Amino acid sequence: MGIDPEKVKPGLFTPIIGNTYSGASPIGLAGVLDIAKPGQRILLTSFGSGAGSDSFAIRVTEGMAAKREKYKGWKLSDYIADKIYIDYACM
Repeated sequence: MGIDPEKVKPGLFTPIIGNTYSGASPIGLAGVLDIAKPGQRILLTSFGSGAGSDSFAIRVTEGMAAKREKYKGWKLSDYIADKIYIDYACM
């Protein structure tokens, strides 16, 4: 499709948090929206094991700045980095 692989990397969280299956697409979208600028376009495509696929074309609006301010600059990657490991054997 001619898309630069570097443009895809901000939406790839499966190598970090594991396979969330149907949650992978919205999680990736959240990561991309953290850095997207107004006017940029995002193509979100999901596909499953024989279950078909869907694609969404999204254009980032000026409203993204207000949404980012609401969360005091935290990004999805910050939430992931602020993790707590749980030892199931000791529960």
